[in-house]
Amino acid sequence: MSKFVDRLQNVSKSSTAPIGFHPSVSEPKSAAMLLIVGLSGAQIKEAKIVGDVNADAGLIMGEGIGAKLISQVIQAVGDVPLGVFVKGMSQKEIDELASLGCDFVVFDIKGAAAILGKEELGKFLMIEPSLDQGLVRAINSFEVDGVLISSGGDSVMAVEHLLVCRRFVDLLEKPVIMTLPSLASKEELTSLWQAGVDGVVAPSTQSAGTLADLKRMIGDLPRKARGRRAGGGVLLPHYGGGVVGEEDEQEERIEP
Repeated sequence: MSKFVDRLQNVSKSSTAPIGFHPSVSEPKSAAMLLIVGLSGAQIKEAKIVGDVNADAGLIMGEGIGAKLISQVIQAVGDVPLGVFVKGMSQKEIDELASLGCDFVVFDIKGAAAILGKEELGKFLMIEPSLDQGLVRAINSFEVDGVLISSGGDSVMAVEHLLVCRRFVDLLEKPVIMTLPSLASKEELTSLWQAGVDGVVAPSTQSAGTLADLKRMIGDLPRKARGRRAGGGVLLPHYGGGVVGEEDEQEERIEP
């Protein structure tokens, strides 16, 4: 399995622990949110920052990056999982990524459907905030490991971004990542966490010091479960065997 997917699933599972569930004292605490450093892919020194700030992953966002440069970036990030946005790549180039050591790929809805069968790579679908609700729900039936919400090139995080995240988290059964429109404050990161976001992609070309500050702010986020799942409901413990009353059935039918 993709190392990054494994980390992301641990975050997503820990954030949706059922009410009444108490983890073992010896069980290691998962991060509240993951930090993915966005990379242009054009500079090797840029990639080294990913390891320096102890990021959870790096993601080459630039298009038209050749196999040789991708291989150099993978070596530069060391043990940190590296993903590639594969827009504009040929099928042959995508097939080559796993052999180069790429951990996961990101693609949009216009990407070739053949990529869904790449079991050796983690797979993330990048979607726009304007994507139809029916199409968002349909993602649950596809073989993808998570969704990346594009901030649309905005320079400032707005309430609209939080509303979009909350809407998609309610519709999806998969982990949700969002590209940050700018380097967020602690309050903004907390709002994203409360909205159900499992990871953020920091803008590329940021200094190591700035990214390290962002990593520390993520480390200060609460470790408690958010208790959410697709449909907006709260994950409750199941005790089984009971007969559901008429009043309970009406409550279950109420959509948020």
